[in-house]
Amino acid sequence: MKKNILGVVLAGAVLLAGTAFAGPQMTFGPNNEGTLQLDYKGQFQGMLRDTGSGATKDSNTADLNFRRNRLALMGSYGEIVSMYVQTEFLEKQNITPLTVVDGDASSDFSILDAQMRFEFHKTFNVYVGKLKYNLSRENLEACEAPLTLDRSLFVRAPFVTTRDKGVAVWGNLFNDVFQYRLDAMNGRSASGSDTPESNFRYSARGHITLLDPENSYGYKGTYLGKKKVLTVGGAYQWENKVAYSDTVAKTGAVNYKGWTTDLFFEYPVADLGTVTFSGAYENIDLGGAYKGVNPDAGTMGLTGEKNGWYMKGAYMLPSIPLQIFGRYEKWKLAALNLNNSGVATDTIYDQRIDWYGVGANYYFSGQNMKLTVEYAKTEFDKKNATTKNFGTFITQLQMIF
Repeated sequence: MKKNILGVVLAGAVLLAGTAFAGPQMTFGPNNEGTLQLDYKGQFQGMLRDTGSGATKDSNTADLNFRRNRLALMGSYGEIVSMYVQTEFLEKQNITPLTVVDGDASSDFSILDAQMRFEFHKTFNVYVGKLKYNLSRENLEACEAPLTLDRSLFVRAPFVTTRDKGVAVWGNLFNDVFQYRLDAMNGRSASGSDTPESNFRYSARGHITLLDPENSYGYKGTYLGKKKVLTVGGAYQWENKVAYSDTVAKTGAVNYKGWTTDLFFEYPVADLGTVTFSGAYENIDLGGAYKGVNPDAGTMGLTGEKNGWYMKGAYMLPSIPLQIFGRYEKWKLAALNLNNSGVATDTIYDQRIDWYGVGANYYFSGQNMKLTVEYAKTEFDKKNATTKNFGTFITQLQMIF
């Protein structure tokens, strides 16, 4: 076990050669008013979990892989119109948040973001395309600038990924103290008889920031001591007639409602370092559909009906670019079946999960080049053959170029 952990650390450390810079940029148009820039964003991980392999799946599982592997294209024409397109290639990620895949996982290539942006005024902006929906702060935080190794494994809306297709309107008011966000998204991509109806999903989010402003569409998990921030936010999201509680009889139509509240605080003190704290509560309500005779699978599991919270904190040294962090999460999942068998006897209802981790970020060149190590423990309240407590050690090298 110790040799494997050392190997995982070294796998990231030996790659620390060179320096990260901004990507290439070109200009165009009669007066060079257009710009186009290409960026690469990569997070390479070495992972070790103390379960998941062997005849009884009780042996260690080791994996080297990319957590994220992206090319991003950013363009603007004048002061109002801009665009953002980002691709992602994920290759065979065998270690998942709660399980280890049997055999070899499949690869996937996708257009992660594709946005047309119209920024008319700081009080009124319109984004159109595939983008992050406006529910949780955690999802809206840049995945290249988290406080801990990554964002929460549990903060997800049902029937969608971290992005959705639609229109978002947002802006900042009262000298950037208040920010509002409204969106209409595709929501669950289903038609015909799979769902009771086909409706849009709507979100409303707002925040109040009392020190230095957070006035962009995305957030960061840490500003590395360059800002003093105190932000309180909340959001509500809903979609009507999203699923059946009995998919065979096509009865028991349920609505989706989700809400969250969150807090972020970061404060640098000269010669003493920077402290950061963040926390949130989230509730995902799918009308109790999981209690049905043949419930829709999307109402169950990690992204189904649930509620829970997290808190995370960090301390960054004043003279060394080292940030030490910790995180704790507590969630109740309405129904969880890690066998993916759909058999009722394999499903655990009201499963409670405790997740906690500690680690450190070392910033060689800000977020452009950093090395992160984290050890996390996942514990299940109710046990069966698949819900075994486990620990995961990860080292990650991030490069933005």
